[in-house]
Amino acid sequence: MSAPTVKTRERLSEVRYEIRGELARRARELEAQGRKQIKLNIGNPGAFGFRAPEHLQRAIADHIADTDPYTHQQGLPAAREAIAAFHRQRGTPNASPERVFVGNGVSELIDLSLRALLNPGDEVLLPSPDYPLWSAATILNDGRPVYYTCNPEDGFLPDPEQIEALVSPRTRAIVLINPNNPTGAAYPRALLEKIVAIAAKHRLLLMADEIYDSILYDDATFQPLAPLAGDLPCLSFGGLSKVHRACGWRVGWAVLSGDPMASGDFHHAMDLLGALRLCANVPGQFAIDAALHGEDTIAALCAPGGRLYEARRAVVDSVAASRHLELVTPAGALYAFPGVVGTAAKGFDDHAFALELLETEDVLVVPGSSFNVPYRNHFRVTLLPQPADVREVFTRIERVLDRHAERAEATGAARRVAAA
Repeated sequence: MSAPTVKTRERLSEVRYEIRGELARRARELEAQGRKQIKLNIGNPGAFGFRAPEHLQRAIADHIADTDPYTHQQGLPAAREAIAAFHRQRGTPNASPERVFVGNGVSELIDLSLRALLNPGDEVLLPSPDYPLWSAATILNDGRPVYYTCNPEDGFLPDPEQIEALVSPRTRAIVLINPNNPTGAAYPRALLEKIVAIAAKHRLLLMADEIYDSILYDDATFQPLAPLAGDLPCLSFGGLSKVHRACGWRVGWAVLSGDPMASGDFHHAMDLLGALRLCANVPGQFAIDAALHGEDTIAALCAPGGRLYEARRAVVDSVAASRHLELVTPAGALYAFPGVVGTAAKGFDDHAFALELLETEDVLVVPGSSFNVPYRNHFRVTLLPQPADVREVFTRIERVLDRHAERAEATGAARRVAAA
């Protein structure tokens, strides 16, 4: 008699996370065969030789004897005060330690906050493209993602009129990712003010994923959302993973701002869910004060001559030299989102392209459709490799796209002959 099949949750069939999905598994198989891969699928600074700043490492080492016990479910008091002080400097209204939640990375806090907010069938307005964890967490907490489009022809910036048109009686929140993953768009103040007005009119929670807030290039600026939201409830997310290159420490935070009376029930719900998971990683919390109020270690990496800036320059130059690619130059974050155009785009499928690139050129990228867009002619790369490696990657990409263009031209010629 065979063992019974263990069934899984049905809604998992709606969830996608190709960043660590089928293509990444195939890359590991090829590595096991002795093939060297260039992986541009994950924004993981430590995998490319970046280190968390030394003063953050020292802060943890100096307090390692204090890290054995559980802490408060919302985080260490000193860490929460450091986060609140940082947000008060930004002008965040009612930023206090009592309204700060420390989690095992922003990822956990996204899931926790949506679990605190949503009833079955409730809707969340998400950008398209989005970071797919937002869609997954909405679905797995019995909500419904509703996408507002951020088109490349608009610089990947959203249209506030479309956002408002999507609001329904079931809408509970508007999510913004700024600077954006995967596109690198940085949202201007005037646009954010219009989105705040929509949230105020329809009594919606604002959820601002600002994990890349200090990763900016050229003359781009970052405008935090909470100061513009005023008394409107706003949940702002940040952490150590990207700006401070400490992904493995799993330290993120969420700050609930606005009128405390308007978000009291939501605050208590988040506190309850935080208590159910006991507490977040304790050692990493001792680095928060040093990260937010110590030496700036990211600006030099994003300035001309800095490694991130020069990797971005390598992407921009490579796309400009390509016969098959176009790019909205990223203003911030750690990614670029090129689009395939021209003959190579005819019949193009981003997943098939990514698989061919992996199998024939040993380069791993993420198909653009993984970020919940309706088109299939984009892909995402990280800006973390050395600039020379980035240029080599795009040389290999061009070879694959040359083959796509040749096949498309041959198909078109065959069709013309058949029609003659």
